[in-house]
Order: sequence, then structure tokens, then C-alpha cells
Amino acid sequence: MPWMTLAQRVSMYPMAVLRLSDIGFRRGERQILSGICWTIKPRQHWALLGANGSGKTTLLKIVTGYEWVSQGSVEALGQVFGECDLRTLRKSIGWVSSALVHNLPGRDTGENVVLSGLEASIGLYRDFTAEERERARHTLALMGAEHLAGQHYELMSQGEQQRVLIARALVNEPTLLILDEPCAGLDPAARDHFLSDVGRLAQRPQAPTLILVTHHIEEIHPWISHVLILKDGRILATGPKETVLTSAHLSTAFNFNCQVRREGRLFYLAGPS
Repeated sequence: MPWMTLAQRVSMYPMAVLRLSDIGFRRGERQILSGICWTIKPRQHWALLGANGSGKTTLLKIVTGYEWVSQGSVEALGQVFGECDLRTLRKSIGWVSSALVHNLPGRDTGENVVLSGLEASIGLYRDFTAEERERARHTLALMGAEHLAGQHYELMSQGEQQRVLIARALVNEPTLLILDEPCAGLDPAARDHFLSDVGRLAQRPQAPTLILVTHHIEEIHPWISHVLILKDGRILATGPKETVLTSAHLSTAFNFNCQVRREGRLFYLAGPS
């Protein structure tokens, strides 16, 4: 089945792919998120930035329906949480987490790892059709990983495993794809190659809306248009990346006096000037 074109996606969600309206989240006596308002429109790709403990993971769990807000409302892909079938909706929201890297069967081939994405399972528990296997190989090819179809997952490099994990998320043709710190553990060269591959995916007409979660601004490549910075469970700054990625914002976010510098279309952090 061919992916929908961007025009088809935009027509389905003309106002917002994701809308969080004044959401808060409390666990016991601890307030983890407060006053979060976030709208992602079609044709936007976002980075979610923040220090460890800023609330990024909790926010992702709310977006994917694995945590329930204490206040406010969540709407994703035209569906209001609490008024829709989240099990069906989740098939349109892909989530790639570095935590998943070590949970998949090492002896599974790249093709079988991708096929497991059709059922959101760890391992395979049914037979798959020739059409489904072709779909898995096609999705691997989108990530430049078709050569990994027959290779055991445990023998792949970490960068190769991340490409296979993204293909696993893409095989269900999600409209929203969340990449949760996908570069964790990659060396600088592997990270650059990986992000370039994701950039090519983002520029395809059929690409899903992407959210890249990170705490490294050098991972915010040109294909990312907007940035949201979390600080202590609240929004510190949000908007186009050129207005958000400032020395003042990043110094506050990381409690460190730093300078944001720019080389061409890339950003990076430096120490005090």
C-alpha cells in the first residue's frame, strides 16, 4: 500500500497534527508537567529539547497515550484523547526509543524486526504474507538499510540498529513519528550519517511529521523547523528554531553559562566567550 502524500495528510489534519492544551501531569505529590501548550502543524518537524529530568519522557508518554493528563486536553491526528480508541490511534504514531534497542531478539533478522512493527510485538508470533515482507524490505530501503534485511540484529552496529528501528516504526505508515534520543551512544561520524539519513526521510513527500527528542543542539539539523525547550516541567521557549536556540534560552535550560554558535545551518554549544 503506498504512503499518503503530504497533501493528503494536510487535508486530513488542516489545523494541527498534535495539540496539547494547558496540560499538567502529577504523580502523587509531585507536579511533573505544568501549563504545556503545544501545537504541531502539518509541514513542521520539531525538536524537543531539555536537560535530563525536564519532563521530556513524560510528555512523550502523554502524546502516545501511555500516561493520562491530570489537567488539560490532548488531540492527536484529529482525535481527542478520552473520546477515541487509543489502540487504533497508536498505529498512526511511531515511537523509536533507544531503550528498545536491547529489548529485541538478537537473532531476528532486520526484516523480521521490521515485520514485528506491524503487530507492535517483540518477536514474531504469526506468519507474514509475501506482500508484508516486501513492505518490510521497502521500508528498510527508505532508511538506506536494505542490506540489513537478512542480517541478525545482534550483529549490527548501533547506527544500523537505529535505522532498523525507524523502519520498524515506519512500516505501519505513521502520520507522526517520535525519535526519542536516537543518537544516544553513536560516535560523531555515525551520528552525522544517521541524522543525514533521517533528513532525507523528512524531505520525502510521504514523510510523517517528526519529533526529535534530544539534549544536544548539534543534532538539530536543517530539516527541523521548530523547537520546544522544557525546563522543570514547563515550557521555557517554543517556536521556530532560529528564535528559540539562543544563548539565553540554552543557558537557562541547562543551568550553564554557554554560547550558541552557528555554522551555516547547524547550531552548536560553546563555553562562555
